Amino acid sequence: MATQRLGLIMHGVTGRMGMNQHLIRSICAIRAQGGVTLSNGDRVMPDPILIGRNPGKIEALAKAHGLERWGTDLERALENTDDTLFFDAGTTQMRPTLLAKAIRAGKHVYCEKPIATNLNEAVEIARLAQGSGLKHGAVQDKLFLPGLRKLDMLRRAGFFGRMLSVRLEFGYWVFEGDLQPIQRPSWNYRKEDGGGMILDMMCHWRYVLDNLFGEVQSVSCIGATHIPRRWDENGQPYEATADDAAYATCELRGHGGEAVIAQLNMSWATRVRRDDLVTFHVDGTDGSAVAGLSSCRAQSRVATPRPVWNPDEKQTMNFFDQWQEIPDSQAYDNGFKIQWEHFIRHVVENAPYKWTLPEGAKGVQLVEAALASWQERRWIDVPALNL
Repeated sequence: MATQRLGLIMHGVTGRMGMNQHLIRSICAIRAQGGVTLSNGDRVMPDPILIGRNPGKIEALAKAHGLERWGTDLERALENTDDTLFFDAGTTQMRPTLLAKAIRAGKHVYCEKPIATNLNEAVEIARLAQGSGLKHGAVQDKLFLPGLRKLDMLRRAGFFGRMLSVRLEFGYWVFEGDLQPIQRPSWNYRKEDGGGMILDMMCHWRYVLDNLFGEVQSVSCIGATHIPRRWDENGQPYEATADDAAYATCELRGHGGEAVIAQLNMSWATRVRRDDLVTFHVDGTDGSAVAGLSSCRAQSRVATPRPVWNPDEKQTMNFFDQWQEIPDSQAYDNGFKIQWEHFIRHVVENAPYKWTLPEGAKGVQLVEAALASWQERRWIDVPALNL
């Protein structure tokens, strides 16, 4: 069994997502397990160089995780032919330009979502990647969550019968910053810095809907800035210019050709009283299921109880107890790490891989359609994105 090195340029990993999910829980975890195993039994060991603007911060991050290579000169890093893969988790506004530089430097590219702030740039970078002959991918981590993998297993088993609807509830209360410390970066609430619920989360919901429930055909959406004044990391007040909540309905074409309705509620100004920070409630003719990040509960047609509407008496049924827990049939690894392993195999041995930049562009397409729906107060069709 041989081990080969994969030189990896990691940009933007001092931020919360890039550091925790991509560097620590993915690349460092892969290195700790001895690399990624290929189909022939060989292993691939990622050898990252961390690139960032702040030399003190980037050096400290590298040393904290036993990494020898770090720097602040991205141009120089891209010139190194020993590093063949570029990853970006920096700002969305910079992403298309950085990806284009990396592609023109002959690097395979992998990046966080959204891949751009607008559809024109998303399509342009997707086409550039496709025409380059290089490997490319966009993060679609939600597909690898245990709860959604269980939900997908039910779908593939035909559990739902004809799927009818999906109801997504996402969010929690993000502290304003005056009383309690903020738990999300302040830029998330400034439109000029690439913030906003619709831009952030509609990219996620597009690939979840398309892959698990049905291809998005149209959308009706309204956004809101419920909390107009927040406090930043330095305790200074600022005006929130981006939407912190959105409420959308999507029409889907199910995998069997049936019409499926998806309702999407997402908010950073809601207090949680549900099983998880995100839940997906799926109803079908033969059964229903509710999935969170980790768990999934189901109720079949033959096990459906008979509730009776009577507003004059207190409800005696405990509806939460009437659902069957879908067991953990396997060990579930970190979703970001799983997709990293898929992409590394794709780069090294050309293993099949479908979570490409064109798929990322579809997410931006739904973002633009949702924003247009909000602005124009109407349904917006989402046509096939031909790349």
